[in-house]
Amino acid sequence: MDKQFQPVTGGNKSMLLKSPAAACCGPAQKIDDSIFRQDFVTGTFINEQVTFPVAATLLTRKDRWNHVKARTGSFRNNFTVVPGLYAVGNPSSNSDVFVSANYGMSFNYLREALHGMNAWILVLDTKGINVWCAAGKGTFGTAEVVNRIRLSGVEKVVKHRKIIVPQLGAPGVDAAEVQKQTGFRVMYGPVLAKDIKAYVAAGYKATGEMRIIKFGVIDRLVLTPMEINPAMKKYPQFALAVLVIFGLTPEGIIFKNAFYDGMPFLLGGLFAVLTGAFMTPMLLPFVPFRSFALKGLLTGLAVFVPLSFSMADVFQYSELTQLAFVLLFTAFTSYFAVQFTGATTFTHLSGVKKELKYALPIYIVTAVLSAFLILYDRVGGMI
Repeated sequence: MDKQFQPVTGGNKSMLLKSPAAACCGPAQKIDDSIFRQDFVTGTFINEQVTFPVAATLLTRKDRWNHVKARTGSFRNNFTVVPGLYAVGNPSSNSDVFVSANYGMSFNYLREALHGMNAWILVLDTKGINVWCAAGKGTFGTAEVVNRIRLSGVEKVVKHRKIIVPQLGAPGVDAAEVQKQTGFRVMYGPVLAKDIKAYVAAGYKATGEMRIIKFGVIDRLVLTPMEINPAMKKYPQFALAVLVIFGLTPEGIIFKNAFYDGMPFLLGGLFAVLTGAFMTPMLLPFVPFRSFALKGLLTGLAVFVPLSFSMADVFQYSELTQLAFVLLFTAFTSYFAVQFTGATTFTHLSGVKKELKYALPIYIVTAVLSAFLILYDRVGGMI
């Protein structure tokens, strides 16, 4: 360890930033110490200029539970880490600097992967978005890398001039521009944080396997709750609309038989969520077409055409209502399937935007047409 570094393992949770004059002639200047109040910070690490937080590399039960909450609900929107420079282990001025997003799960996987190593983690302000998505949105980008290098004081901490950026962040980072503005060379690490040790041991060379993005069944499965939960939060409004429509009669709105008459549509809404947000992702490689809208269309037709015939037999629906059933829930399935694009390796940002440009108007028209067909069939001459 270089002389200028002094690890401190106690409860010192304040950050002291010294100006050149203060370093020899006056007191240190206090700045925001929220970076030290995070649960994973185990102590502080001091050099001549700055006091840095030390990040634990063993995840706690609370960390794991936070991952579950982030996978299943809106907690992920607030699952953030304070941007800045963190010490891992007992780093020196020759230790590597790994770059991460300030999305909690991205940061946690990185610090866990660095267990047993001495390193630095430079956390960018990606607005709580993971590396991959932030690179596409621009928050994990050249400007923020340059800005964070300057704000963090990393140039005073390490002798070398290199940072290791995750491969999934490469689309957002212009390595040449970063080096031009900061003097730091950008190196691209492996896709997965767990491969970092092997990457470093191999002389900072990634094997072909380390560059491959895998997206198997388990990878897709753990992401489906993030799509299912938001959809289910809107289900009560959909159910109310169904009950209102099926309660309409020439005499007015009568809810007495609305629940029974609308039961296929109430269940259809649930099936559409599961078909679009669960079944389609699970069958992703096997469903034809690259477009998620078309993938969802195919799975929707496969589910709702057979259901429409069963529904017609049991509930005595006319052909108009049967057609509305197929149109509405096939469109819903396609819409929910499209929502999964942000979690996959199958698409890119421009492709998704182009797809939505054409798909959204079709979804809207289909929903309106379906409602009209049902109303016309039920109310008849009143329309």
